[in-house]
Amino acid sequence: MNIAVVMGGISTERNISISGGKSVVEALRSLGHNVIPIDPAFGKDYKKAEELIIDVSKPISLEDLSSFHPKSYLEMMELPIWNSIDAAFIVLHGKYGEDGLIQSLFEFKNLPYTGSNPKTCSVAMDKIFTKNMLTAYGILTPKWMPVDLNSIENEELIKEIRKEFGSKFVVKPNDQGSSIGITIVNSGNLDDITIALKEAAKYSDRILIEEFIEGREITCGLIDGEALPLIEIVPKGDFYNYTTKYIKGNSDYICPADTTEDVTEFIQSVSEMCYGILGVNGFCRIDYRLSEDNEPYFLELNPIPGFTSTSLVPKAAKEIGIEFPELCERLINIAIQKKRK
Repeated sequence: MNIAVVMGGISTERNISISGGKSVVEALRSLGHNVIPIDPAFGKDYKKAEELIIDVSKPISLEDLSSFHPKSYLEMMELPIWNSIDAAFIVLHGKYGEDGLIQSLFEFKNLPYTGSNPKTCSVAMDKIFTKNMLTAYGILTPKWMPVDLNSIENEELIKEIRKEFGSKFVVKPNDQGSSIGITIVNSGNLDDITIALKEAAKYSDRILIEEFIEGREITCGLIDGEALPLIEIVPKGDFYNYTTKYIKGNSDYICPADTTEDVTEFIQSVSEMCYGILGVNGFCRIDYRLSEDNEPYFLELNPIPGFTSTSLVPKAAKEIGIEFPELCERLINIAIQKKRK
């Protein structure tokens, strides 16, 4: 097959996307497919994607991102090469890649693409909307409060946050990934809360204040609606941030997670329920905090999770005998089957 691997893009997760995209390109080529890497950040000059070199240990700066423009996505879609492409494997994360935009462009092209439809991606990227939706179905999630960008220096609001959440809680951008812009406030100090709000506001117009759940970090990947073995993430730091995620040796991963059979089955069941409620297609990853009394709290659903051969979903798939190239090809086949229906 002729497969386009779409990677890079113009979100803060650009470097992670390129790393994953290169892995997918290599995996699909090993199976004999004709694979064309394409970076929408370069518009019509798609061949630059083949030679991309990045440092995955740190995210691209907002200043460097400002050199790109969203119109390059439209220029990319005008390439004649799309007429010979059988399917697109999307390895874009964050804004313009995981939020439904690139998926909408492929819908207009009537081209099969991996992952979920524009509506599902848009909903899943909006952490506050997703929480509201899943809570209505009885899914347990940490207590939360939305904060508007214009309110981050409102002293009364900051005092209300401290009163509601105590001295330890999480401040995160509403529509970012890779833990970019996240702060765990430990002090309850009003100045610290303000600093955390301003950090999150660099990346999103809405901010999510979330109860901190003492316990363990658990994630569940899903392929075509079926839950994979659970993984426990043990970061060697304060929390699972960008550094502990992407610098080798900064976290340990236990797969399958050391949880009781009842807890494992319950988290997998809840994950499959979330997959169905949000209308996910192909694959996703759902993150939880497992409390000290073994209650799993839903944190977020990643419609396009990290996708190198050592990322969490491929790691869980390998545990049940699905090697990375086979997994990549399987997701392409799911996308093509979906388009035929």
